[in-house]
Amino acid sequence: MNRLDGKVAIISGGARGIGGETARRMAEHGAKVIVGDVLEAEGAETVKAIRDAGGDASFVLLDVTKAAAWENAVAVAVKNYGGVDILLNNAGAYITKPILETTQEDFAKLVAVNLEGVFLGTKICAPEMIRRAQSAPVGSAIVNISSVAGMVGSRNSPVYSMTKGGVRLFTKSTALEFAKRRVRCNSVHPGLIDTPMGNLAMQRPGSSRSNTDMRELFANSHPIGRIGAPRDIASAVVFLSSDDAAFITGTEFIVDGGVTAQ
Repeated sequence: MNRLDGKVAIISGGARGIGGETARRMAEHGAKVIVGDVLEAEGAETVKAIRDAGGDASFVLLDVTKAAAWENAVAVAVKNYGGVDILLNNAGAYITKPILETTQEDFAKLVAVNLEGVFLGTKICAPEMIRRAQSAPVGSAIVNISSVAGMVGSRNSPVYSMTKGGVRLFTKSTALEFAKRRVRCNSVHPGLIDTPMGNLAMQRPGSSRSNTDMRELFANSHPIGRIGAPRDIASAVVFLSSDDAAFITGTEFIVDGGVTAQ
């Protein structure tokens, strides 16, 4: 199940965290992977780890806010592997500020990475994905990383929540537009995950609690009893990218240890 043999994936923010883990998992399941990121050293390490494990991967410098960078990523995928079957829009930015302290610069950065980056990735990768989908058993797949903050409000990062809510609805619109062209699109909504971004979310400036105490506090707030790991999200992405998810499009997968069930 969930095999990705013969498929080619572009992963934005693929150098580390959720993106890096998903790149490794996709390669393990048979996909050829384009790791796109602005973090060149970390991206190269992820590609090396995939190759050392017997997988096939390439790194591209990818600033998701630049159309030319996306065009280059697609060109590399076509040149190296023959096309694009899977797009994971994973790159994201996070700022913990209340509305009254958020500057226009903060707002512009979050919108550029979290919303414009998803739009550009979808728009520029879609033509090649549509082409490939015509000869694939069940077509191509786009997966967008949103957040539980795109499902419910956020006291600590309201603009981040705004952008992730936008990703959620853009996913549904994309699914409707591309359904007849055999391209599925779904969103994954992580809860608190043990990544560099997750660590930012756990910080509370001015708090007297230690990092260890904060981690324990957050872990205990999850019905499942722990903070999420990148593999938890990667597993959902691999499933949604695979032919096993052939009849799933336009929906959201919440992976949060039960937090939003409360």
